[in-house]
Amino acid sequence: MDNIYLLMIVALAVLAVADLVVGVSNDAVNFLNSAIGSKAISFKTIMIVASIGIAVGAVFSSGMMEVARKGIFNPGEFMFSEIMIIFMAVMITDILLLDFFNTIGMPTSTTVSIVFELLGAAVAMALIKIGADSGSFSDLVIYINTSKATQIIFGILLSVFVAFSVGAIVQWVSRVLLSYDFENKAAWVSAIFGGVAITAISYFILMKGIKGTSYAKLSFDVIGGLTIKDFLETKVTSIIAVSSVFWSLFSYALIVFFKTNIYKIIILIGTFALALAFAGNDLVNFIGVPIAAWQSYEAWVASGVAANEFSMEVLSSKVPTPNALLFAAGLVMVVTLWFSKKAQRVVKTELDLAKQGDTRERFNPNFLSRFLVRFASKSSLLIDKVTPKPVNDFIEKQFVEKSGVLSATISDEDKPAFDLVRASVNLMVAGILISIATSYKLPLSTTYVTFMVAMGTSLADRAWGSESAVYRVAGVLNVIAGWFGTALIAFTAAGTIAYLINFSVGVIPVLLLIIITIGVKNYLKGNNASETNDEENLSIDESSSLQGVIFESSKNISKVMKRGEKVYTNAIEGLSKQDLDLLKKNKKQTSKLSKDVDELRDNLFYFIKNLDESSLNASNFYINLLGHLQDVTQSLEYINKASYKHVNNNHSKLKLSQIRELIEVNSSVSELFMEVNELYKNKSFNKIKSVIKKKDGINKLVQDKILAQVARTRSEEKSPKNTTLYFGVLQETKDLLNAVMNLLSDYNESHDSSVEPAKLDR
Repeated sequence: MDNIYLLMIVALAVLAVADLVVGVSNDAVNFLNSAIGSKAISFKTIMIVASIGIAVGAVFSSGMMEVARKGIFNPGEFMFSEIMIIFMAVMITDILLLDFFNTIGMPTSTTVSIVFELLGAAVAMALIKIGADSGSFSDLVIYINTSKATQIIFGILLSVFVAFSVGAIVQWVSRVLLSYDFENKAAWVSAIFGGVAITAISYFILMKGIKGTSYAKLSFDVIGGLTIKDFLETKVTSIIAVSSVFWSLFSYALIVFFKTNIYKIIILIGTFALALAFAGNDLVNFIGVPIAAWQSYEAWVASGVAANEFSMEVLSSKVPTPNALLFAAGLVMVVTLWFSKKAQRVVKTELDLAKQGDTRERFNPNFLSRFLVRFASKSSLLIDKVTPKPVNDFIEKQFVEKSGVLSATISDEDKPAFDLVRASVNLMVAGILISIATSYKLPLSTTYVTFMVAMGTSLADRAWGSESAVYRVAGVLNVIAGWFGTALIAFTAAGTIAYLINFSVGVIPVLLLIIITIGVKNYLKGNNASETNDEENLSIDESSSLQGVIFESSKNISKVMKRGEKVYTNAIEGLSKQDLDLLKKNKKQTSKLSKDVDELRDNLFYFIKNLDESSLNASNFYINLLGHLQDVTQSLEYINKASYKHVNNNHSKLKLSQIRELIEVNSSVSELFMEVNELYKNKSFNKIKSVIKKKDGINKLVQDKILAQVARTRSEEKSPKNTTLYFGVLQETKDLLNAVMNLLSDYNESHDSSVEPAKLDR
């Protein structure tokens, strides 16, 4: 039996590596967002700076894993066997939870997850012990550090509201003072801004980096015999005053004499600072539990006492973590940062919500987002009315975007999400707030702070306009809901797993197998998705001429035909075989196709803007094109919806003759769709006429099946539902074919092989 604990230690070591991977993938957004979003520096440089920050932060970490050891529960109340169950439950839950958030691309707090997992598992074990001793629920306070949980909840609320508010205020003031033409401001203006920003960030480095290390306890005569920690906490005003003057002068020298862009320097230092703080302080979230388990195992082995009798009072004392382990953990974090695709997905979520301008909105508006936007709009109008007109005019002038870097003529790939001022403010405000929280020992989450600061600055910078506000606010609300969901899920899941492991240790291999299966599945799914995206996703047409539109849009037509053929075939097959699962999956594919076509329609405004004066007839062609595509998707949606409803309601199966006829129709439709797919894929527009000639033959086939059903209905058909469904599918098939033929006709009439397609100049 003793060997089981050694195996658990080995398993926890492996889980620690996995937790580092999923943890860094989620938390990377905290220090990458501003640099990547502003495109101030190359992506490679950003990654190098962040990697150095992580490595330094890991090495200089205090190594005091107090949260995992005694921050949430009272270790002396648990035996070694019970502690190991708690630690196993926590690590398994943490990996599954963080991987889930990474997969959906949502940022969450690794601090909150680990705290509530420890709380949930400890509560479960405590209740088991209380039940065995015939105790009462009130005895739970003996086992649990209840004050810590209260602090965490308070920290969550404080992080959300304070970070958002301060970020919005500072960004608004900064924009009013600097405008979008900040690079042409006087050198002293940029120097003062740089001095304030670098002071805030450097103090943040000291508070979150050095303060937590063993060096912080050293005292020096030059600072009055105080320790570094005491000096940082008691001489705040002096440190800030001296630093502000020094960094302002330093910034001025860089601007005047070396022609340096001080905003890029701020972003570089800020990225390094947040990466350092992340590694130095959040490392406990990933390796704290396994290290505590290892130290517990060593103490138990040395004691010679039975596992269920050895008290874990040893965890109450402070034990530093070996530097070798910290270095190894830092190395894993750096490697993950470079290669994790899920980290990029989480970063994209935040950048889309903060982007200055239009983007593909990921979140759907809800009642609360509509209410908040409506309330904010009315409040803004009220403020405008009471503000003097000259003041309003000046403010409006400061918020006018400078043409160029944020211009709509730049491709989304090259266009920054926001400018250097907002990126600098994001880093500066996040640094200030986290430093203050650290000074007052408030358990603020770095994820919550950095995210809400970014959202606050987005609002103040008018990134959330009338076209996007309800979507962006809905996205922020979804993220916040996910944060609170993290706490609830972490608590419940860890408690449940702890109970299962306590019931039978044999559950552990099963849970580990689940982790491996999910991990492999998500990895393969991610790779497959990246391979199929280009094949299936519709692209935005950006051509500036009619012939250019014809050539560019052909790729989209090809994709719609390919996906449409699959949808139609699956609908007929699912209906014929009464396969509800196939129809359900097909329903999702149909909805996605329809959504993709709708997004092309949403881009119609920008398409027309791109047209040159001599090619305005291209707009009419493009509008008709989108109309035909929408007709195609609507017909496919109806056919699959009707089929799904029929099978889901357990209506009588179609007659064998009806199934044979539908299969025959499907064969002809499928052949037509694939022919059209190849035609547009290869841009063989000279073959359009030959395809159009097949229209009458396919329509006659469908009409014959309709007449056959009319005859059956008059003589032998007994099911009204079958009749309604059959007529509906065939009639919609006719509409589907007409939409495709109309599409082909428009292309046939508009294509001119003698004209070279024109493209939008970049």
